[in-house]
Amino acid sequence: MKLRNIKYSCIAFGVLFATISCSEDFLTVDPKGQALENNYYKNESEAYAGLVAVYDIMGKQSKGFENMICMLNAGSDDFFAGGGGAGDGAGIHAFDNYTLDQINMPASFWNDFYQGISRANILLVKLPSVDMDAAKIARFTAETKALRAYYYFELVRTFKNIPLILEPLSPADTYNVEQVAPEAIYAQIEKDLLEAKAVLPNTLPDVSTEAGRFTKGSVQALLGKVYLYEGKNSAAAAELADVNGTPGGTSIYGYKLLSNYADLWKISNKFNTEAIIEINHTDKSNADWGFWGAGNDEGNSINIMVGPRGYSRPAGSIAPDYVAGWSFNTVTPSLYNALKGDPRFDATIVDMKALKDAGQADWAPNYQDTGYFLKKFMPLNSDTSTGGGATALNYKQDTYAIRLADTYLMEAEALGATGARAQALLDAVRARVGLTPVPVSKQTIMNERRLELAGEGHRWFDLVRTDTAAAALSDRGFVVGKNEIWPIPQKDLENTKIVQNPNY
Repeated sequence: MKLRNIKYSCIAFGVLFATISCSEDFLTVDPKGQALENNYYKNESEAYAGLVAVYDIMGKQSKGFENMICMLNAGSDDFFAGGGGAGDGAGIHAFDNYTLDQINMPASFWNDFYQGISRANILLVKLPSVDMDAAKIARFTAETKALRAYYYFELVRTFKNIPLILEPLSPADTYNVEQVAPEAIYAQIEKDLLEAKAVLPNTLPDVSTEAGRFTKGSVQALLGKVYLYEGKNSAAAAELADVNGTPGGTSIYGYKLLSNYADLWKISNKFNTEAIIEINHTDKSNADWGFWGAGNDEGNSINIMVGPRGYSRPAGSIAPDYVAGWSFNTVTPSLYNALKGDPRFDATIVDMKALKDAGQADWAPNYQDTGYFLKKFMPLNSDTSTGGGATALNYKQDTYAIRLADTYLMEAEALGATGARAQALLDAVRARVGLTPVPVSKQTIMNERRLELAGEGHRWFDLVRTDTAAAALSDRGFVVGKNEIWPIPQKDLENTKIVQNPNY
């Protein structure tokens, strides 16, 4: 998001769920634990910096080695973990072959989102006393609640049995929190989103400086998705109908499908009309190996992770000048075959075997190599940062948490995959890429989601929530009643009242 350019120092003074206070790095604040929290958030500038700190955790989708998109892709039937070998990221490989346990489960997938919740809880306590305009306090509060809901949604659909924390905790309290029923988490998510929806503007007052901030439309899209996961289909359809508007047209919030599917993946095409919730990245954060993935880097890590290792091309080649990457998330033959012949293939997959056979390029095949790579996130050398830090860690392509084609298909599903509007929504997604209509059904919607959203981190959740994971992932070792959720990391169980998830 545009707020990314503010840098801040974050001081943790909790243990399990760190209570964190953040400030702009040019402020002369003595950053020492509790004193910082007590003395901060006095004015609008400090409240804004606090809001930026809450937003920043959204970058978990695509920042650092342990990012959500690469992890979730690896657990699906569409991608392997890949990389340099079976030991190149124990967690991502354990999810790929369903050997995740409390020891190899990367703790950041639990801790980072709770860090975002902690930041949100502190800001919500502080905002009423900040010396700033009441309307801005209301807006900041609404955004913070929406972000807290977003982080709880990520946690409940990955770990399911989690604590519900709605206020800052003292260090002693962190050891006494207990899990609550998933229904209680979803009820709080709904409450936060409904309260945010009532306050946020339909559109951003100043897109040039506020792009990426939540609006009523983005909150409604998230709320519709939450309802869909809960099985509240009529409520989901109602929310998503406002977001989507007339299929193929422009909604009341200005959302509209891009005419060219490939334009979604142009690095310069940030905050386009199809983007509803967009994770913003920059090549100006000087990200380096010493703090990569620790919260201060703002580059897109997927870009370097998914490209072919050792990519090269001979003189005179017409092949794109891709950056040589690390070969994670290699495309399975199953997805390759499903997309072959589809108009979205060329924007989604790079067929290195075909390029090599044509004498246009070569690569160094590595672990779980199929010769097929995820093109959506493969940068060119011309996209490489010329700024400070490690070039591999400073790519600026944004990622979509929710985009319009996604909400079209979610609404069609929520409508029971039947009726004229559900058909029109499915038709619009297909028509954008030149495909003719097919009769709407749950299966055709799921097929369309697989092809339209390939590699964007949705497939595993779609398989789990539709009870089709076992059939699709049986060859990976998926166990029904266990692998629908992740194990809680061991360090987050020690000396606490938190209980490990079943069968781990």
